[in-house]
Amino acid sequence: MRSRGGRDWNAASFGQKLAAFAGLAFLHIPVWVIVLYAFTTEDRTYQFPPPGLTLRWFAVAFAREDIWAALRLSLSVASVATAMAILLGTLAAFALAHSRFRGREAITLLFVLPIALPGIITGIALLSAFKLGGIQPGFWTIVTGHATFCIVIVHNNVIARLRRLPQSWVEASMDLGADGVQTFRYVILPQIATALLAGGMLAFALSFDEIIVTLFTAGHEQTLPIWFFNELFRPRERPITNVVAVSVVLITMVPILLAYRLTRPREFESK
Repeated sequence: MRSRGGRDWNAASFGQKLAAFAGLAFLHIPVWVIVLYAFTTEDRTYQFPPPGLTLRWFAVAFAREDIWAALRLSLSVASVATAMAILLGTLAAFALAHSRFRGREAITLLFVLPIALPGIITGIALLSAFKLGGIQPGFWTIVTGHATFCIVIVHNNVIARLRRLPQSWVEASMDLGADGVQTFRYVILPQIATALLAGGMLAFALSFDEIIVTLFTAGHEQTLPIWFFNELFRPRERPITNVVAVSVVLITMVPILLAYRLTRPREFESK
């Protein structure tokens, strides 16, 4: 057996391979610059080549409680917002996937609208609503703001998978004596599991690094993106910022690689 992808890559022309590597370089060289300057001995400016390499900035960064507090807050917000998105987005997808009623397209548009609006508009709207309701900005206002676009991500993934799921499978399950819970567990859930995983992963990632909506809804709370934003105005601490950025990249690679492993298509063909 041979992978079709491997054969297609070997058959690609030199120009196609060059374009692919150019695209990868454009995407990843800035990340490697951050990695390099997380080890530099210079604490103010970027020099190439670096004047020296050191690990001391890692020790300095890991000893700062404000970094750990910002990281914990971002992880908590992203986790709760993702959980809300999976629950509400999935329920909305089930309600709209195969239903036929007046106003369905308008409701679908309303679900998609938050992700299409500029973040600053969403942030201003949420801040105005919270002020009118007498709600003080804090953890739950951040979660609410993030959930507005996280729900859209999960909804779009799940509804696309449900529309490809033959309705006859559900009918056959019910005809064979399965109740609604059994049909969902053994027929529907296995078919939408990868869509839920992909939607949840993307929603978590978007929530974790969201800054525009967060600036309007956080009040005095400081998530990790806000911490990064504030550190940009402190040139002496650039290496610490790079260390935190490298740590975040390493942490986020684990779920990304796991999601890729679980959702990638397995296509093989004979030699």
